[in-house]
Amino acid sequence: MHIAQINIAKCRASLDDPLMQEFVDNLEPINAIADASPGFVWRLQDEGGDATSFQLFADPLIISNLSVWESIVALNACMFKTHHIKFLQRRGEWFEKPDQASHVLWRIEPGHIPTLDEARAQLEYLRANGESEYAFSIHAKAFHQT
Repeated sequence: MHIAQINIAKCRASLDDPLMQEFVDNLEPINAIADASPGFVWRLQDEGGDATSFQLFADPLIISNLSVWESIVALNACMFKTHHIKFLQRRGEWFEKPDQASHVLWRIEPGHIPTLDEARAQLEYLRANGESEYAFSIHAKAFHQT
């Protein structure tokens, strides 16, 4: 099985605001790290190469990132063992602290490309039901079969 993941974040300002400039300027290089990472399968992107134009929620300040990985090990390596970690550590500069789950992982068959509707359903399931085999967080070691 592969791993699909979505993470969302509420921006502190619109993407064209100077507050968000450094984040926006680094979307392309951070996405390139993911694209080149071992175990990367797919990510949602528009003509510009990122997913900021896709709206998962009514609030235009909420942006999302949807991707597929061969394993949780591969996803973790990209997130925590590349330059990406520097931006995770600084997320408070650009995004509001979430008051509920802002990411979810779930297993999918190889070759399946998840939709935004599917991803939203998984996130809502996690929020309503907590961690399970069906929907879990990057931190839920009990469900991390590679």
